Amino acid sequence: MAGNTEKSRIFTRRAVLIGGAQGALFSILAGRLYYLQVVQGAEYHQMAEENRINLRMIAPPRGRILDRDGVALAMNDQTYRVILLPEQVTDLQDVLVKLDPYVKIDDADRKRIEREMKERNGFNAVVVQDNLTRDQMDVIAVHTPDMPGVDIDAGEVRSYPYGETTAHILGYVGTASQSEIDDADDDEDAKVLSVPGFRIGKNGIEKQYEEQMRGTAGDVEMEVNAHGRVVQELVRHDPIAGQELTLAIDIGLQQFMQQRLAREEGAAAVLMDIHSGEVLALASQPSFDPNLFTFGISQDDWNNLNNDIHSPLLNKIIGGVYAPGSTIKPIVAMAALDADITDNNQRTFCPGYYEFGDHKFHCWKKNGHGHVNLTEAIAGSCDTYFYDLGHRVGIDKIQAMAERFGWGQKLGIDLPHERGGLVPGRAWKQANKHQNWEQGETLIAAIGQGYMLASPLQLAVMAARIANDGYAVKPHIAQKIGGSLVAPEIWPSMGLDPRHLALVREGMSNVINSNQGTAYAARIMQDGMEMAGKTGTSQVRHISEAEHEEGVTKNEALPWKERDHALFAGFAPVGAPRFAISVIVEHGGSGAHEAAPIARDILQECQTKLRG
Repeated sequence: MAGNTEKSRIFTRRAVLIGGAQGALFSILAGRLYYLQVVQGAEYHQMAEENRINLRMIAPPRGRILDRDGVALAMNDQTYRVILLPEQVTDLQDVLVKLDPYVKIDDADRKRIEREMKERNGFNAVVVQDNLTRDQMDVIAVHTPDMPGVDIDAGEVRSYPYGETTAHILGYVGTASQSEIDDADDDEDAKVLSVPGFRIGKNGIEKQYEEQMRGTAGDVEMEVNAHGRVVQELVRHDPIAGQELTLAIDIGLQQFMQQRLAREEGAAAVLMDIHSGEVLALASQPSFDPNLFTFGISQDDWNNLNNDIHSPLLNKIIGGVYAPGSTIKPIVAMAALDADITDNNQRTFCPGYYEFGDHKFHCWKKNGHGHVNLTEAIAGSCDTYFYDLGHRVGIDKIQAMAERFGWGQKLGIDLPHERGGLVPGRAWKQANKHQNWEQGETLIAAIGQGYMLASPLQLAVMAARIANDGYAVKPHIAQKIGGSLVAPEIWPSMGLDPRHLALVREGMSNVINSNQGTAYAARIMQDGMEMAGKTGTSQVRHISEAEHEEGVTKNEALPWKERDHALFAGFAPVGAPRFAISVIVEHGGSGAHEAAPIARDILQECQTKLRG
């Protein structure tokens, strides 16, 4: 009996200990449960909601680009892409291996995907491959349950229906680089730039008007299951499309110009309205296909474009600068007339050269032009006349007049990468060469050689300002953004004497329409369409005195890179000017024989199409 009592006490103690332990454990669990459900309940509820709800940005439709008549030059096509959702991918390599049979993933793609998966937060997806075929979409959609984080995404992609014809105007788009994302103005912009398939302007009009055409991104909240599959859409904020951009470009003229230049190895031309400044056509040869950049240009294509000696990626109208040759002579004439140094009654004798000190400066016409006045010297492009006139005018006045006509500075056209060229002078040479200006350099500058550099755009603007009675018109590509006009309707006067401008216009008309003119063979025969202009042939190599004496080597006997550039700047019609043009044929030889006929054909086509 005593034994049973002892056993009962031991059992009771053990029961109390076990019960106490159980009670303590229960208290701990209850306390933890209280802490999780009450104290941190709101936080864990939010975490659960974040796991259940997927928030994605929606890229805005990019604004279209139209020509002056509403023809689409850049538009948006629908595309499909396979993407990875970083927050749902648990084993990236496994996913890529499973995707590889359906979309080819090379080493470069793999490295890019790995980099972007590290850089991107869970907010935005990573594109594996864009522009999927229908078959690819179907097979990937079937297998997505076995590939966590893989999804098919629909979007829009930029396309350029006229390809090479408009490449140097429109530029192209591409995905934002990490540096561009890092440099975004704020976090919202950075998020938009990271949206799969979102592309921004990289060059041309696409880059210049990026802000206006980009639009505003939207977003959508979606309920997803454990596998990342969308259950339902909860909230949607639609994006706001970018503004439509209307250009002054006439696509018909643009096509004509590009086809006309295609006969040359390297060339460029620009056509503008002398009153409004609207650029009607602008082409650079050779060109490139901007559609190559849409989905990311291949390394081979990029190397081919970059290594081509004819520089297809360069817009030569604004990014090429050349010795202007004799196209500068109207500016030198205006400087002399403005300074009251000459008039059309003064004549200079040209024996085929001009002697200055112990040096002989040669005229292009070996046997000389005889006695010529200002308009005759412009028409026949007499170098001797302008050597003498340049010496009397001086470099300071030539420099000042060239700058008034827009040389030596950026004109502010609405395209990126414009170069300002160079109008040299005393201060420039001292600052850059640490030397004093020499008088002989003024003579060389007066015929557009030496340090002098101008872009084809600057030549066209010079012709426009001469033709429009001296108004400081500036060129622009865009005509309207949305419904708003881009450029002013009235340009300021340059303060030049109308009589002087009329005299220079007479000389430029005689270049084409007088049988003594250098480009008489390139004249327009149709009444009322006659053009005026100035030819130019600029040397790219030094010609020695011995070669002058023995006979200058003809261009066709030289390697392409050593041949002279051929230039022309002019306007039409002579009786009531409206259009200005400039043309350069790189290493084309004579401006009269190569550049002027191109200008004639374009101006004739332009007047036939737009003269009304």
